[in-house]
Amino acid sequence: MSKAHVIGLGKSGVAAARLLKREGWEVELSDGNTSETLLEQQQELAAEQITVKLGQSLELNDDNLPQLIVVSPGVPWDIPILIKARQLGIETIGEMELAWRNLRSLPWVGITGTNGKTTTTALIAAIFKAAELNAPACGNIGYAASEVALSDRGQGTGDRERGRVTPIQNCIDWVIAEVSSYQIESSSSLAPRIGVWTTFTPDHLSRHKTLENYYNIKAKLLRQSELQVFNGDDAYLSQQGLNAWPNAYWTSVKGKDFLISEKGFYIEDDWVVEKLTGTSAPEPIVKVSTLRMVGEHNQQNLLMAVATARLAGINRDAIALAISEFPGVAHRLEHICTWEGIDFINDSKATNYDAAEVGLASVKSPAILIAGGEAKAGDDSGWLAQIQTKAAAVLLIGSAAPAFAQRLQEVGYYSYHIVETMEKAIPKSAELAKEYQAPVVLLSPACASFDQYPNFEVRGDRFRELCLAWAAGGKLQHNLILSSSL
Repeated sequence: MSKAHVIGLGKSGVAAARLLKREGWEVELSDGNTSETLLEQQQELAAEQITVKLGQSLELNDDNLPQLIVVSPGVPWDIPILIKARQLGIETIGEMELAWRNLRSLPWVGITGTNGKTTTTALIAAIFKAAELNAPACGNIGYAASEVALSDRGQGTGDRERGRVTPIQNCIDWVIAEVSSYQIESSSSLAPRIGVWTTFTPDHLSRHKTLENYYNIKAKLLRQSELQVFNGDDAYLSQQGLNAWPNAYWTSVKGKDFLISEKGFYIEDDWVVEKLTGTSAPEPIVKVSTLRMVGEHNQQNLLMAVATARLAGINRDAIALAISEFPGVAHRLEHICTWEGIDFINDSKATNYDAAEVGLASVKSPAILIAGGEAKAGDDSGWLAQIQTKAAAVLLIGSAAPAFAQRLQEVGYYSYHIVETMEKAIPKSAELAKEYQAPVVLLSPACASFDQYPNFEVRGDRFRELCLAWAAGGKLQHNLILSSSL
């Protein structure tokens, strides 16, 4: 029996291991961490004859080498063990590539971009659902892609009841995949029917080293896509233009005159307008005001989602229905509650300067901003300018707080407070919102979360929990929240 090794015991790794087992592989899974939850998963997978090694990494020193290595999305592609595996001729792929190989007979939508891809993916999935298509969202959102592959081929009722597969209905029509640069990097043959590129700004450079390398990784997904949709309002992508992407469908919130090519989607008189060819007449598809989310960036997301739906043959009624009911995405300008006229908004997904700049630009001013965490490389000038324009005060949390305080001083902004933790930030933000008559408290960190939280979702969930507690008890909750941080 051929042997496969999966690295990483997360949702993607577990799904990949089960998919490989179903295909007849002898499967081993390893994870460098160990915890009570992982031990429980180890026992569960052992019952399925999948070996799990915790607290240790893959070794390639014996004769019993795997024929295939599958890598979870969070595992760097250039770590020494993977370089060695490729040198030894061991096929090494990402979990997304494994899913693609099982689902390539289906049409895929692949959405990538530095920012905006989660909202765009969720909106596309909602439109396809409104059109009564079974099109699960997966990848960086929703299910692991291998979970979709497990479901599509069908499982017995007993497997579903034991939680071995996600109960997605069979007979999948489309796969809607949010694909990160990490997943593209480890997917050699992934070729969506429709590829969507939302934005491009410097990010993940600690992993990808150069902006050119980061761009080329993203571009690979679009080059392998049959149809391509681009955000024509993105400065970097629009610079590439028709020279790099002559057959793409471009979008613009600024109107027809700003379309990069003769075909695309644009906004005019509160309508999303479609122009599918250079000679076809423009056709209004849906009113922009139907969308409840605020901000020009969400209009860009709307354009790309509508473009994708129309290229997939979805009618205007389904599009309008989905957009009118779309609530937005958790952790991306998510309204949590209103306390004494002050809106508390969770933008925990803003993990870089560009996303945080967009978040702050999208809310009412003056705002009380909560920022900080594990800092990333990047150009913070636009973000700092937005703070000077929109923020009455900034509360700094996490390991980046001292560096952020210094940067704020350098641009002449002194209305900041280093509060270190979210638990201290909430009561202080309420106090400052009252003082400055600020209508909004915004968590938009401009940072990764790993210094204090496992991921941005947990960070946003904690913000939500503390805000709701504050709104429920007002100042009575102050001491309670402070004591929980000790």
